[in-house]
Amino acid sequence: MTSRQQSIKEAVREIESYVSTFGWDGPVRIFALIRSADALADHPELANELPADVSLEAASSPEAFFSVEQEELPPADSIDHLLSQIAWPESVAGAAISCERITLPPEAENDIPDDEAEAEKFLASDPRREDVRMVVGIARTGESWCALRLRSHDHDDEVLQSKDLVPELVEALRTTFE
Repeated sequence: MTSRQQSIKEAVREIESYVSTFGWDGPVRIFALIRSADALADHPELANELPADVSLEAASSPEAFFSVEQEELPPADSIDHLLSQIAWPESVAGAAISCERITLPPEAENDIPDDEAEAEKFLASDPRREDVRMVVGIARTGESWCALRLRSHDHDDEVLQSKDLVPELVEALRTTFE
């Protein structure tokens, strides 16, 4: 794994850990990833705000990221619509998104009602459902990392991780840099 891939992995891990502190049923969250060395050079006082387990040397690495949560996201009826409204300035070296979804096994697909309101009730009450939180990050240079937490296995040591765990979301986030 390259140092840049390791940096995006670490940023996603930190964001997933941060988002998990708010519990489940949270909103979609978007984060800008800023090169920490650039941020520290422009704002040296940030060094005083580093967590105790992060050294100034590690934070100053040319590949390391700081994440900055974006507040007041534009209204959108889907993640694709939300991401289509986002464009990053050159100073942003990457981005990440956190969102939650309900999944069902494939055999449940035929049981979902066509009516939207009935489908929501069905999804909320079906015992086969699984709540999933996904955090996906991508560097402007293309490296990506994904973390997936299941509500039924809501423990830090059970978070699934891979560079391509949620390929559709990776690709959707990538379009914010085009």
